[in-house]
Amino acid sequence: MTVYDVARQFPSIADLRNLCRSLAMLDAILSPDWEGRCYSFNAGWADGEEMASMRNGSGDEYSVVFSEAGAYARGFDHEAPTSPYGNEGETWPGVIDDVPEVFRPFVEEPAFTDEDDVPVVTACLWRGATDDRWQHGVIDFPAGFSDPDGATGLFELLVDRSPAAFQRFAENYYEVPVDLEAVRDVYALRPLSQELVSSLNAEVTLADLAEDIAEIGYPQPVRDAT
Repeated sequence: MTVYDVARQFPSIADLRNLCRSLAMLDAILSPDWEGRCYSFNAGWADGEEMASMRNGSGDEYSVVFSEAGAYARGFDHEAPTSPYGNEGETWPGVIDDVPEVFRPFVEEPAFTDEDDVPVVTACLWRGATDDRWQHGVIDFPAGFSDPDGATGLFELLVDRSPAAFQRFAENYYEVPVDLEAVRDVYALRPLSQELVSSLNAEVTLADLAEDIAEIGYPQPVRDAT
């Protein structure tokens, strides 16, 4: 799979945003230590902009910026043959060349570039607010690789959007059992209850999650009227 396949399988901007918030909320429950999380979401990343991100702890990452203009996604697989670090410090031809002007600030965003201002990216796609599909550059991928731009691993949970896919990921990543019904509830953006939280992590309370809920922009818990 390459970014070409990802573009065909990504959901709408709104659905992708909801999924990213769910992933971040689940990780916040499973990993109270922010540094140990894989998925995060910042609803106040910048003025009028939100950002979803993934970091797997092994040097691979992605960022998805949601704004009035639409959504911009960049992924980086440190072992991908399209990495700029295997291409004399240059981004692979076609990866970001066709990014529209409205999204160019994200290409050059310091958080997404290295100390030499080189965009840290092996896969890139975007979708304008009025577009009917995700788009990508025209890329001549190196031959002989099944995942030349890292898209398969980077965007796995954004392509397979089933709760079971997250359950498999989390049980492998955190090495704990993960309740599938609880995952389904969070994927549906149901407001958290202590019972739901405890079914995922008995050591975490709703109060512990207050800052994460606000940062993610996840629906606030339903307060007991009594």
